[in-house]
Amino acid sequence: NCSTVLKTLHFITRPLSDEEGNFSLAYIITIHKELEMFVKLLRAIYMPQNIYCIHVDEKSPKDYKAAVQNIVNCFENIFISSKRENVVYAGFSRLQADINCMRDLVNSRIQWNYVINLCGQDYPIKTNKDIIQYIKSKWNGKNMTPGVVQPLHMKHRTQVSYREYVHSGMSYVYPTKNIKAKPPYNLTIYFGSAYYILTKEFVEFTLTDARAKDLLEWSRDTYSPDEHYWVTLNRLNG
Repeated sequence: NCSTVLKTLHFITRPLSDEEGNFSLAYIITIHKELEMFVKLLRAIYMPQNIYCIHVDEKSPKDYKAAVQNIVNCFENIFISSKRENVVYAGFSRLQADINCMRDLVNSRIQWNYVINLCGQDYPIKTNKDIIQYIKSKWNGKNMTPGVVQPLHMKHRTQVSYREYVHSGMSYVYPTKNIKAKPPYNLTIYFGSAYYILTKEFVEFTLTDARAKDLLEWSRDTYSPDEHYWVTLNRLNG
């Protein structure tokens, strides 16, 4: 019952300030368990001027998927990603899940300024206004994807080929004996956080630029590619 959901959970139904109303954020939330935690997270970050793409792991139980769909149906600015992955921790599918949501978000009629990615076990310690003001301070027009040149002890992640294993409730990433080719365009690989705050322009660039597409393809059999993909692209000249 949508009216019950909105009322009992005290979802915010209008922008709390002009500044917030004029600066929309997009959120990508990847989830696979703990419905109550997801609802608490959604309630904490929800604003009617924002937009939210929820990626539900394709492996999740049917009743979990149905429950998430019932909640999403109560909001015009929340949707489940049009393409869903069997997400494997540290696998390419985790990166692909974010990209699936990005494709949906750039085609949305709702205009947004930045995108933030979260998982179902995250929870904010700042208000929507705090986040916007922080973005506007020293990060205006810039991406937040912290990282460093790939450390030696992380080289194995991109030097050998990895595969995802998904079978009867078990999933993991394992190394093969195949040595990978060098990165395309002789790119320097950076290593950092899988979490980011990205401008809409940068998202559009990653979905269309040949270098971004080739790096994505090259990353398909690396270990935890979401920890090098965004940070490497953000270090490209220009």
